[in-house]
Amino acid sequence: MKSGGKKTIVSATSLQNSFDRRSVVLAAFGGGIGTLLAVRMGYLAIAENEKYRTEAESNRVNLTLIPPRRGWILDRNGAPLASNRADFRVDIIPERMNDKEAELESLGELLSLSETRMRELRDKFEKSRGFAPIEVAAGLDYEQFAAVSVRLPELPGVVPQRGFTRFYPTGPAVGHLIGYVGPASAEEYELDRNPLLITPGYKIGKDGLEKQFEQQLRGVPGARRVEVTASGRVIRDLETREDIQGKAVQLTIDGPLQDYAARRIGLESGSVVVMDCDTGDLLCMASMPSFDPNSFSDGIGRLEYGMLRDDERVPLRNKVLKGLYPPGSTVKPMVSMAFLEAGLDPEDSVVCGGGLRVGNRVFGCWNRRGHGRVNMAKGIYQSCDVYFYHFAQKLGMDVIAPMAKHCGMGQEFPLPVVSQFYGTVPDPAWKMKKFNREWEAFDTVNATIGQGYMLASPLQLAVMASRLATGSKLMPRLVLDPKAPSPASMNFHGNHVEIIQQAMKDVVNGPGTAGRARLPIPDIQMAGKTGTAQVVSLSVGNGRSGPWKTRDHGLFIFFAPFDKPKFAGAVVIEHGGGSGAAYPIARDVMTFLFDPKKGLDALYAFEKQWGGTAQERLARKYAAYAAAAGQDVPPVPRREEDIFARVDAEARAASAQTELETQAIQPRPNEHGVGGGTR
Repeated sequence: MKSGGKKTIVSATSLQNSFDRRSVVLAAFGGGIGTLLAVRMGYLAIAENEKYRTEAESNRVNLTLIPPRRGWILDRNGAPLASNRADFRVDIIPERMNDKEAELESLGELLSLSETRMRELRDKFEKSRGFAPIEVAAGLDYEQFAAVSVRLPELPGVVPQRGFTRFYPTGPAVGHLIGYVGPASAEEYELDRNPLLITPGYKIGKDGLEKQFEQQLRGVPGARRVEVTASGRVIRDLETREDIQGKAVQLTIDGPLQDYAARRIGLESGSVVVMDCDTGDLLCMASMPSFDPNSFSDGIGRLEYGMLRDDERVPLRNKVLKGLYPPGSTVKPMVSMAFLEAGLDPEDSVVCGGGLRVGNRVFGCWNRRGHGRVNMAKGIYQSCDVYFYHFAQKLGMDVIAPMAKHCGMGQEFPLPVVSQFYGTVPDPAWKMKKFNREWEAFDTVNATIGQGYMLASPLQLAVMASRLATGSKLMPRLVLDPKAPSPASMNFHGNHVEIIQQAMKDVVNGPGTAGRARLPIPDIQMAGKTGTAQVVSLSVGNGRSGPWKTRDHGLFIFFAPFDKPKFAGAVVIEHGGGSGAAYPIARDVMTFLFDPKKGLDALYAFEKQWGGTAQERLARKYAAYAAAAGQDVPPVPRREEDIFARVDAEARAASAQTELETQAIQPRPNEHGVGGGTR
C-alpha cells in the first residue's frame, strides 16, 4: 500500500497488535464503567437502602389520616348539646380529578343530587384552592355509598368514606350558643398548615363555642395504611391506628331549659337569659329565631342562606350577646338603688299628675292621668316616670351611671365567646368625649327611664337582675366548675336589697304592671320589672301596631323566689309592642324550672297554635322559601365567616343609630292602665 510515496506493509502481526491495543482500551473503559456501576449499586443497596425501600413501599402503600371524632359539648347534667353520629359521606378533591364536569355529572346521577345542589357544587369548585376537599353529600345510606365506591377507578379525586359527623340534637335552640363546624378555609390552612385541615371529612369549629374550644375538642387523628394498585385501587388494609376523640367540654347550661326557652319564644324575635343566683352559672342563653347548626355543618346551601339573609328578624345574630337595646323601665330598680345609696329616703315622695316640667319642657308619664303621690316602692311597681324624673334631677346622672356599671351594664364579662357587645352607660363626661356636646337636662330624663343613649344587652340585664336580687357581685359563668365561686358583696347598705326585692315582688304579685306574670305555683312568688323601649317617636307610630320594625321592644327582668332568690334573668322581645310580649315568657320559663310538667303543658298548647316546634316551623319555612325562590338566589359567600362579619357590622350600625338620639323621649301613654299595661 502506498502513502506519501512510501509503502506501508500491513502484516498479520501488525493487525493483531492494533486489535490488542484497542481491546485493552475498550476493556479498560468497560471495566471502569462496570466498576462505577457496581460502586453505585453498592451505594444504593447499602447506604441508600432505607430511602429507596421507603419510596418503593409508598408506591404500593398509601397512608391516610383518619379525622378524629370531636369531643362532645355537654350541658350541666352531662347530656349532649353537640355530639357525633356515624355517617356515610362523599367528598371530592378538585386537583386530583381528570374531567371535573363529567365526574360531577356522574356523582349527581349516583346520589340523585338536585339541580340547586349541583349549582352549589360548581360554585364551590370555582372558589376552591384545589387541594381542599369539598363535601358532595353526607348522611348517605349504604346503597348510595356503595354505588360510588364501586366506581372509584373511573372517578379519580372522589373520596367516599365512613366516619362521624357533628350532630346538634336540639338544632336551632343552640345555634347561636354552640356555633357550628365546617371545612377549613384556605386562609385557615395558610395560618395552620396541619395536613389534618385538608383531610376529607375533617371539620373545625367556625363559630360560637365550637370555635372557642377548637383545640380541646379537636382530638388526635388516626391513620390507615392500605395496599393499592398502580391506579390507586385499594387491595387490602395493612394497619390502622385508631383516632383519639377530643376532650369533652361541660357547660353550665341546663339543656332542657335552653330548649324550652328557645321554643317558648315562639313566633317572636328575642332572647331569654337565666342565671343561678348562688354561682352565677348561666343556665340558659336562648336567642331566636336562629339557624340550624346541622345545616351549617353540612355546608349551608344558597337557598337556606338566602332565607336567613332575607329575614328581617336576623336569625344569624346572637341576640343575647350582640343585641343592644334601650333597657326602658327595667333600669328603674337599679336607679332606685342608686338613689338609696346616695341617701334618699325610700318614703320621700312626689305627686305625679301625668307629667313634670324640667326646664322649659314638660315630660310626660306613661300614665297621662297621673299616679298621685308616689314613693320609691310605688315608683317601681307602677313604673311612675315622674318619680324618677324628679329625683334624678335632684341627685344627678353622676349618681346613676356608676351604679349602672356596678350592676353590670356597659361591662364585658370573662366568657369563652367569640365576641360580645358592651352597650352604653352615658354620663356628662362620656357625652363630651363622644360627641363634644354638653349634657342636657333631657339626657338625664332619657337615661333615667332607660332611653336615649343608654343601651344594654340581654346578658347585662340578667346580670343586673341577679346583683340587685342578691346583693352579691355575681359574674356569669359558662363552663361548669365543681368549685363553687364566692362572689364579692355589692356593698349595698342597710336593708336596701330588701326594699328593692319587695317593690319588684309587687310588680308581679301586687298592684304592679305585670300581674299576668304571676307563677301558677302557690308557694313561689316571682319578682320582676317590666320595660318598654321605644324605637320610633310618637309621631311615627303608636309602638304596638303597624310595621314590625316600628313597634316597641318588650323587656322584663326577674328573679325567684323573691325573698330568697335562686334564679334571675331577663327576657327581651324585639318589636313585641311592649313588655306584655316579654313577661309571659319569663313566667312560663320560671314555671318550667319549678314545675316542668306545668311549663310543658303551656308550651305544647302554644306550639299547637304556632304550627309545631321551632325545628318543624323552620323546615316548613325553608320549603316555602325554596318553592317561591326557584333558582334565583345568589350564592353563599366564599367564606362563611363573611356572613357573620356582615351580621355583626349591621348590629353595630343599628346600635349606633340608637346612640345618636339627642331629643327628649316622651313615654307612650298606656291604654290599659295598671295591671294590664306594657310599661
